[in-house]
Order: sequence, then structure tokens, then C-alpha cells
Amino acid sequence: MATTTAAANATAAAPVTQPPLASASLYVGDLDPNVTEPQLFEVFSVVGPVASIRVCRDAMTRRSLGYAYVNFHNVVDAERALDTLNYTQIKGKACRIMWKHRDPSIRKSGAGNIFIKNLDKTVDTRTLHDTFSQFGNILSCKVSMDEHANSRGFGFVQFETAEEANEAISKVNGMLLEDKRLFVGPFIPRGERESTNGERRFTNVYVKNFPDNVSDDDFRKSFERYGEITSCKIMRKEDGTSKCFGFVNFKEADDAKKCCEEMNGQKPFGGERDIYAGRAEKESERKEKLKKKYDQIRMERLKNNQLVNLYIKNLDDTIDDEKLRQTFEQFGTITSAKVMRDKDRPEVSKGFGFVCFAQPEEATRAVTAMNGQMVGTKPIYVALHQPIEIRRQMQAAQGQRQNLLPRFQMQGMPMPQMMPFTRTAPPGAQGVFMFPGQMPGQYRQPFNNRQGQYPVQGQQRRQGGANYNAQQQQARGQQQQARGQQQQARG
Repeated sequence: MATTTAAANATAAAPVTQPPLASASLYVGDLDPNVTEPQLFEVFSVVGPVASIRVCRDAMTRRSLGYAYVNFHNVVDAERALDTLNYTQIKGKACRIMWKHRDPSIRKSGAGNIFIKNLDKTVDTRTLHDTFSQFGNILSCKVSMDEHANSRGFGFVQFETAEEANEAISKVNGMLLEDKRLFVGPFIPRGERESTNGERRFTNVYVKNFPDNVSDDDFRKSFERYGEITSCKIMRKEDGTSKCFGFVNFKEADDAKKCCEEMNGQKPFGGERDIYAGRAEKESERKEKLKKKYDQIRMERLKNNQLVNLYIKNLDDTIDDEKLRQTFEQFGTITSAKVMRDKDRPEVSKGFGFVCFAQPEEATRAVTAMNGQMVGTKPIYVALHQPIEIRRQMQAAQGQRQNLLPRFQMQGMPMPQMMPFTRTAPPGAQGVFMFPGQMPGQYRQPFNNRQGQYPVQGQQRRQGGANYNAQQQQARGQQQQARGQQQQARG
């Protein structure tokens, strides 16, 4: 059985205290992307009446961001949920619950935040929380996981006060947890971990572009003159041939920096290519850089093409790329013209295509002149092409307005089991939502589909408003005038 010295040296457990200006709102994080509001309701309603639940989603894709907010009617139920449901498995993932702080500066200040590393792979967030909860009220606790849900060996705990954090550091740093000696210290943001001149300190150097005939000994000797080396390795294939890149880890960061400054761009091993020597980056850092570069290129392309690319639909089946180009080339220089075709049957047109001009003015002239014109046997539709990102934003905004249940909101006592709502009015009209099994005549909460919220009593207005009433009065006046004219004619 593993020896756990950290917990044994801790003081008595401190009671869970409510946050300043306590509300009945909880933050629920580390959720599976497929978790929905009804599923969360089933979990949290066992504690007490739930006022509302909202899973936060991306504004464009409407995909879950992995966290939600659960609001209770009173603080006592919220505190009970925090005590009993924290780290509960929901769809195979342990959720992380903490108080929702309306003031984000409490979380972002970093006060009371500590960093723990050298954690055993078996230590999860619950174990970390149980170990450090003895020193004070924990606002947030998390063990960092990779994409396969495996521990990265480090984590973070944020206490309510700096004094509680300092006590945890002094009593747990250097202690054993699952037979591994912990390092516990104050959390330092990445920006502050840079050296005084703004450069990031490192000891591991990544070297590439050297010839494949360089031996391990020659590789090491070429870098030994910069300082003491703790490890040095050339990466090789399964058959033993060099991949032409490797790593050199120095004992001192200054030696690694000097090596990069002097070796980068040189040819210490001969060959035709200059070697590259720089800080060895983690896989996550490389992926982040590539993603930023890709996003930047994509946004530049979208920005450049937004006002010059046309979308044409309702094309005749006889229209191909060349005919499409000939139809629009009278308006300016065309950089590309493409009719979209069936993937399995390339000879079959999908009936739409794209024409890209060199200048926005040319595209504008083409839209003005060609929209609605007959091309072949059909009138075509021509408009500026909207990139998918813009279309998603518009669809998301429309979806928020038409969303049947933007907030999973309970009125009164909650139902023992939630089922989908039943809509009793056509889209666009004011309707009501009923729970399954609810009989006609029972209490039903009116729902305004256009605004996406429950209307306040006294604020509902008749359909049409003032304009509708004026139109009705005008129609009645015209009818009375017509009847008067008919009576005069008969007289």
C-alpha cells in the first residue's frame, strides 16, 4: 500500500465556506461535450429544487465548451450539491464543481493559486482536492490531463486567501503522495516565468538539418564546448538510419541560449544545409503555433475573398466551368470560375458554382447586372459569397432567437424526471411549452419564441401592435364609406 505522508502532516479539515456575496450559482466544469441540460438536471435535482441550468456553447458552432452553470433557489442546496456531487461521473467524466464568482478578478488575480508537480499518474483531481482541502476553502482544483485523459503529472489548486495557500506550500512541499515527492509552490503565470529580458529560459535545444552520417559521438562533441550536457540524442528510424534531427539538453539555461545563438544557421557537420538550433518545444506548443498560423492564413484569405467571390445558383445543367467564365468575364478579370459537381458522378452538376474576380468593384457590377438574368433555360441567382464562418455566426444568432429552450428553467418544484418539451404553437407565434403528461387546462408557462424568454406579466401585447389597430380602423372606415355610397345610389 502506498504511503501518503502529505495528508498525515496536514491540519484538521476546514469547513467549506460560501464565497463572498454568496449566491446559489455553481460552476460545473470538465464536462463531456455531449452532456445536455436535462442530463445535468437529473444529477443536480436530487439535491434540491433547480432554478435553471445552462450549458455554455460556442457562438458559431453551438458545440459545448465543456462547462455549465447550475442555479439553485437557495444557497443551502447549492452548498449541499458542492459537497456531495463534486467529481461525480457524468457520461464517463468526473465533473468539477465550484462556486460561481460574479467578480472574475477573484479567479484571474492568481492570489492563493499554487502549482503542484511530480504527481503520480494515479492521483486524480478528487485526490488532489482531498489532500489540500485541509488548509482552507478551495476555489478551484484541477489535475492537468492530456487528450487521452491521462495525467500530465502536475496540477493547480487555488485557495480563497494567500495565507491558506502559503500554509499548504509550507506543509506539503517535499512530502510524499503515493510514494512520490511533491513539489508545491506558488503558481507563476507563463508571462512572468520569462527571464528579466523577456526571453523564455530553457535548457533543451532542438537541432535539425544535419547530414544523416553524423554519429552520436560527433553530435555530442560539437555541442560540449558550450557547457555541461545532461543528455544528447539523435533521433533514428527503426532501421537505425538518422532522421537528421536530435536534442541536446544542457545543465544551464545560459549555455543552451549561447548554443542556439552561435550554432543556428551554421554548418558544423558540413553538408549543403544550414542547421537549425532553437528551443525544443512541446507537442502542444507546436500544435498551437500551427493552429495560429493556419487561422491567420485562413482569415487573410477570407478577408481578401469576401468582396470578390460570387455565389451563383440555379444553374442550367449544361453550364460548365468555361461557360460560367464566359458569362461573367464581361464584368472584369476572373481569377477562378467553378461549377460544383457530384462527388460520385462528376458529369452531374449540383446547380451552383463560384466566380472570383480580381477587384471588388468588378464583383459588384456582376451581381447588379446578372442577378435574376436568364442563363440557358433558368434565371440565375447571384450574390456575394458568405464564408462559412459568417454563415455560422448568422445561424447561431438566428438559433438563439428561435431556440425553444435557451435556458433549462424550472418554475416551482422540479419534475422527478425531465423529458422533452411539447410545443403547442406554430413557429413565429407566441406559444407555450408543456411537460409530457400535462393535461389541458393545467398551469402552462407562456413562452415568447421570438425573444427566447418567458414574458413578464403585463408586458404581453396583441399581435400586430399599434400598426395593426390603425390598419383595422382604416379598413372599417373604408367599409362604412362604401356602404354610404351604395345607399346614396339606391336613393
